Amino acid sequence: MSIPSDAGSWLLPTARTAIEEALSTRHDDSSSSGIPEWAAAPGACFVTLTVRGRRPEKLRGCIGSLQPWRPLDADVRGNAAAAATRDPRFPAVRPAELAGLQIEVSVLSETTPIPFTDQEDLRSQLRPRIDGLVLSWDGHRGTFLPQVWDQIPEPGAFLDQLKRKAGLPVSWWSEDAVVERYTVRAWEER
Repeated sequence: MSIPSDAGSWLLPTARTAIEEALSTRHDDSSSSGIPEWAAAPGACFVTLTVRGRRPEKLRGCIGSLQPWRPLDADVRGNAAAAATRDPRFPAVRPAELAGLQIEVSVLSETTPIPFTDQEDLRSQLRPRIDGLVLSWDGHRGTFLPQVWDQIPEPGAFLDQLKRKAGLPVSWWSEDAVVERYTVRAWEER
């Protein structure tokens, strides 16, 4: 899927409208009209909500898809609404909070497996600020977007925190682990 560089001018308002509709502050029957051709193609995205003006940024919700399984338009709308109302780490966003939220939409590339011989080999292959990672093992799974490198810049710590997110101890390791990488193109409200 080829996404134009100015896609944020469509993705960000689409995400905000979906959140407004989920919070019942707006109902727009025209939301499915005017979908760009590239947004009608299958795509996977994450929608991240942070509190505006907070340094460091305060996460308020983040939900996404790792694989394209529906049109990107539907993925953006669904993930935006879910980030605001169903992220299990946070209570649902209240309508009064909406103006104070900043939205980021990250469109994911396809995931590709990283072949590795051991944990040290895997760490040496990681590309900080480029790679998003998915760690899977025996029913456990976690992902970090490439943006997480801003908070965890060291590859060993990045991998350790990803294990935690997947529900595994930091000391855990298995040669049966599956680690995949992806990249994103991200647009953020200013």
